[in-house]
Amino acid sequence: MPIFALVDCNNFYASCEKLFDPTLKDTPVVVLSNNDGCVVARSAEAKALGIPMGAPWFQIREAAERQGVVAYSSNYALYADLSNRVVEVLSGFSPNVEVYSIDESFLELSGFAGVEPELAAYGQRIRQRVGDWLGLAVCVGIAPTKTLAKLANHCAKKMLAGSAGVCDFTVISDDALSRLFATIDVGEVWGVGRKIALRLDEMGIRTVEQLRRTDPDLIRRRFSVVLERTVRELRGLSCLALEEVAPAKQQIMSSRSFSRLLTERRELEEAVASYMATAAEKLRRQRCLAGVVQVYIRTNIFKPDEPQYQQSMALPLPAPSDDTRVLTAWALRILRRIYRDGYAYHKAGIMLLDLIPLHQRQASLFGVEQEEGGRPQALMQVLDEINARYGRRTLQFAAEGIARPWQMRRNRLSPNYTTKWDELPAVLAR
Repeated sequence: MPIFALVDCNNFYASCEKLFDPTLKDTPVVVLSNNDGCVVARSAEAKALGIPMGAPWFQIREAAERQGVVAYSSNYALYADLSNRVVEVLSGFSPNVEVYSIDESFLELSGFAGVEPELAAYGQRIRQRVGDWLGLAVCVGIAPTKTLAKLANHCAKKMLAGSAGVCDFTVISDDALSRLFATIDVGEVWGVGRKIALRLDEMGIRTVEQLRRTDPDLIRRRFSVVLERTVRELRGLSCLALEEVAPAKQQIMSSRSFSRLLTERRELEEAVASYMATAAEKLRRQRCLAGVVQVYIRTNIFKPDEPQYQQSMALPLPAPSDDTRVLTAWALRILRRIYRDGYAYHKAGIMLLDLIPLHQRQASLFGVEQEEGGRPQALMQVLDEINARYGRRTLQFAAEGIARPWQMRRNRLSPNYTTKWDELPAVLAR
């Protein structure tokens, strides 16, 4: 029987912010979205104060600060680095690890039952190792399917079952599971979103147990094969294998809201070029080529009294490419076609579509690649290597701009404690 563990970092973004500042130990901390807009993460203390997820910071700031809440801008470099370190630790507990998200990973524990008297004890070893080595708290859910492992993790986190942050469904009887599942809302099931939950409610299915007992074939007819698999997984039949290698993305998107409204095309061009540089780097990292470039721009939809305009356009490339120069040139062509004077723009974005693996590249009949500049792969490789070694934007294209007054607001950004030498925390001996 397969056995999976889902390891989830508790309040990950907020925990990362607390990690290097001991004065924040019992302090309520929130992390804000791009441009310091909305609350996207909360520490346990902030949750206890009733601060809602997604609350606009400007609306709750005064009240929150009176309660001692400390707010930080999203520090994605810090979170990504600590996430990679967590995965490195987890790799010591299983040879098969699937990184599901920045703060969640699945481990395959089939055959590990003899490592400890109980798998729950193995889960405790995982928790202790991550805590001791990285200072981060995790919860562990163990079960015979990935869907049940996610649910077991939820039970561990909410202290509905198990103990000390670990819940092992493999040692709980089916009758006990039925009683437990009857108390859990169906919306807590992995893959059951709000819309599906509403449709299930119309069928009288409101709890995990009710969904588990529903005929899978009926669910398939009413919903999809995906939800049918979810029902079978809730019954203990493993339908979802571990994905040790993440599948290549079918599209790559890069977009941001601006720190201020933009009225000049030149500034929009800089932003689009910058977003394209980021997307092109991701494209090369997954060893793919893009066949279509899409660009969109829009004004601020939250200010309906101001003139509104939004437009997007996608164009196929003469030949699939991963060359930042080529992709940027086409993106700027599109921007010039959809741009309209007289509007204040709030957001722009680009998307790379029709992705194909690099090894499927076909030479152009008309030599388009050579016309765009010789040896593009070698040049892009040098660009990526320099930026990887010395930091992002060490080497960039002039089209991306220098001052970048449009880039997103991050006035509450914490230091990059683990990725920049000059921002390492200093410890003073007394």
